[in-house]
Amino acid sequence: MSSSSSSSTSQWIYDVFLSFRGEDTRLNFVAHLHKALKTAGIKTFIDNQLNKGTELGPELLRAIQGSRFSIVVFSETYTESSWCLKELEHIMKCCRDYGQVVVPIFYHVDSSDVRNEMGAYRKALQETVKRRSSGEERMRNVFSKWTSALTEVANVSGWVINDFSNEGELMPQIVNDLLRKLKSRLLKITEYPVGLDTRVQQVIQFIENQSRKVCLIGIWGMGGSGKTTTARAIYNKINLQQKFVNLSFIENIGEVCKNGEEIIHLQEQLLSDILKTSEKIYDPASGITTIENRFNGKKALIVLDDVSTFEQVEALCGNRKYFGWGTVLIVTSRDVRILQLLEVDHVYRINEMDKNKSIELFSWHAFRRPSPVEDFSKLSESIVDYCGGLPLALKVIGSSLRERTKKEHWKCTLSKLMRIPNNIVQKKLKLSYDGLEDYHQKDIFLDICCFFIGKDRAYVTDILNGCGLYADSGITILIEQSLLKVEKNNKLGMHGLLRDMGREIVRKRSIEEPGERSRLWFHEDVRDVLTENSGTKTVKGLVFKSQSNSNVSFKADSFKEMKNLKLLQLGHVDLTGGYVHLSQKLRWLHWQGFTGNFIPDEFYQENLVVFELKHSNIKQVRSETKLMEKLKILNLSHSKYLTSTPDFSKLPNLEKLIMKDCPRLSEVHQSIGDLRNLLLINFKDCTSLSYLPENINQLKSLTTLILSGCSKIDKLEEGIVQMESLTTLAINGTGVKEVRYSVVRLKSIGYISLCGYEGLPLDVFHSAIRSWMSPTMNLSLSNLDFLSPIVRSLPHLRTVWIQCHSENQLTQELKIIFDDQFDINCTESEALQIPNDSLSSHLIGMRSCHAVMDTLDKSRSQGLTTNDLSNFFLPGSNHPSCLAYAGVGPSAPFQVPKDIDCRMEG
Repeated sequence: MSSSSSSSTSQWIYDVFLSFRGEDTRLNFVAHLHKALKTAGIKTFIDNQLNKGTELGPELLRAIQGSRFSIVVFSETYTESSWCLKELEHIMKCCRDYGQVVVPIFYHVDSSDVRNEMGAYRKALQETVKRRSSGEERMRNVFSKWTSALTEVANVSGWVINDFSNEGELMPQIVNDLLRKLKSRLLKITEYPVGLDTRVQQVIQFIENQSRKVCLIGIWGMGGSGKTTTARAIYNKINLQQKFVNLSFIENIGEVCKNGEEIIHLQEQLLSDILKTSEKIYDPASGITTIENRFNGKKALIVLDDVSTFEQVEALCGNRKYFGWGTVLIVTSRDVRILQLLEVDHVYRINEMDKNKSIELFSWHAFRRPSPVEDFSKLSESIVDYCGGLPLALKVIGSSLRERTKKEHWKCTLSKLMRIPNNIVQKKLKLSYDGLEDYHQKDIFLDICCFFIGKDRAYVTDILNGCGLYADSGITILIEQSLLKVEKNNKLGMHGLLRDMGREIVRKRSIEEPGERSRLWFHEDVRDVLTENSGTKTVKGLVFKSQSNSNVSFKADSFKEMKNLKLLQLGHVDLTGGYVHLSQKLRWLHWQGFTGNFIPDEFYQENLVVFELKHSNIKQVRSETKLMEKLKILNLSHSKYLTSTPDFSKLPNLEKLIMKDCPRLSEVHQSIGDLRNLLLINFKDCTSLSYLPENINQLKSLTTLILSGCSKIDKLEEGIVQMESLTTLAINGTGVKEVRYSVVRLKSIGYISLCGYEGLPLDVFHSAIRSWMSPTMNLSLSNLDFLSPIVRSLPHLRTVWIQCHSENQLTQELKIIFDDQFDINCTESEALQIPNDSLSSHLIGMRSCHAVMDTLDKSRSQGLTTNDLSNFFLPGSNHPSCLAYAGVGPSAPFQVPKDIDCRMEG
């Protein structure tokens, strides 16, 4: 529907609200104005109550809010009335929030006196504030609000009665101006636009900064989030600014096209709105051409609401170059991909309302007030939590509870909602599900609704890909269409009402017989199906977790008829009888609390993609591992009796091995080194594990190695540097005391944990070394791999003692480190040249290193001849302030100048 047919003045309560000081104008100017407006057919609210209280009543507030225009008549004593000032305050709020138009009339007063609160106007205002407010802070607050309202309205172009010879000359002009503006139809938005103003202002501000181009705005959000309401409010706000002659608002485009109405009818409607003529279109292609030709160079405001395909926008106004500068095109959609394809200038995402605004909106609909009545506060909060900040649900459910004064009714409503969603909300949200392109996307949505909310995206993708659902692209599409979101740590999230909508789709396919449904997740339904053995081949997924402290037992043949079961999660459940009845189509098996000591041979699932037996009692996986080519993830964490891993040669495509907290695990099968696709190994807190097979270094694809808490592992094999894909190495809480510098230098590593520190490798080493030394202590290291962080910290240290165990260790290792740190690039024959500012006051001890002693011997003839403070000479141009040789073996005699100002130890 377009703006011309979907809105009318009758959708507002009044056309005009009159605000005035009765003592000054009621019986003269206002009486004449009211009569003129009424004669012209302009529906006007006038408050004839003479004895007014201190607060504006709900009827008066509703009258102000429900009026398209407010006429404020400023007279000499206007600011003497707190009632008038409160009216004005609310009028200006409606102007900001809803785009209401304010028309000031200055009746024998100067507009500058009103604007600046000068003279008698200011004095009267101050007296009114004192009279109606108590407490200095409250007085300041009230004064500030009223002066802001006065300043704001006085800056609006209005009517000055002193500019006219008499009132009779002014009246027709006021009436005709209002009639002209009333013809500019506004769209009905919502009775209680809580939080709407913030959204509108953000978009309007962006549009105003794009005035010298064609501005294309996208508004994106899930169904019921307020996209259409926001677009209508923006349209009204711009419309009232009278900057556009050509306007069109086309609603529910996706739904209209879905119901069989061709796009050509929408093209005809757009042409009619803009050109004010009737155009006949015969096919979409000719419609596009006609629109481009007829709109060429025109400045227009066009809103295309709730589009569901890119082609719909393309057929209406897909090419912005045909519009004139200053044109504003607004497209709302649940699918952000459409907005991306359109290359919009800005995507405004409609997020859920926060808790406070949700309570307010719900309360307006349920109680006709901004907060719950006292006895219903907790129930209101529970229902608001259920609604999850979705305006549609807050409105629909709140309205359904209006005038319901019994708590039992509210409690019953809430209990029912937890099981069966509200039908109106369900119908609106289901439009997004119905709009999915194929059954793969719908199956992915339903599987996530029932089983995978809060699970890792990559994990879910592996499982659903194993089910043949093309989950990589499918999950992306669900995110784009606002049906799914990715939350912290790559976890899949979904609005609670969307989850309930999906589950209701499944439930409705067989309301009376749960065993005939495709997915089973509700505890009572699953228990009944397994107890009564009523499952059928329709069942594709099932989740059951014991709600007691002990395991629950079912017969294994309860699964006999579930021949298409692909997804199975059991928590503390025992199955009695043979496992042969479990479906061979299983792709995901998550069985927590499995009580067997090993996996029976008959329990062979060759099609499993993910196999999880956490908190199990197994001692070994199988007596003989069977081939499972499709298995990607194996998780045996928290199995306290497990002593060894399976034979990995039968799991050739394994990508993730997770065996956390298996305290008796002591043996890792040699075949682990043959896993060419392995990405992750997690042996965290396996306290009996003392070594890893040497061929683990052959894992070229491994990105993550977690050994934290494996206290018996005391070294890492040198070959770990061959793991060219390794990005994460966690060895906190192990017995590892040395890590070669070559590991730190691996370009692939982005995270390492060591000695209570974690982060980038060099930063961690630096922190670890610094924690082991103080500025006054010696540090003894048995491995020069640690020198890199030492060198970095040299400016902050006074003493470093380094042990070298071979003739060439220092010359080889130091060159690597100094090359890396200072870009020295010295050759084999060159002495080390350490930057001047890197060694300022250090003791360097070198034990059993003849090569260094030879170097020092060669340099002795040069002498320590400099008198510079804190300088010492090494080959090259390096001048540390202190040098000592400690140890046994060759000596390096040299003479120290008497006047050298440095500390020597030897």
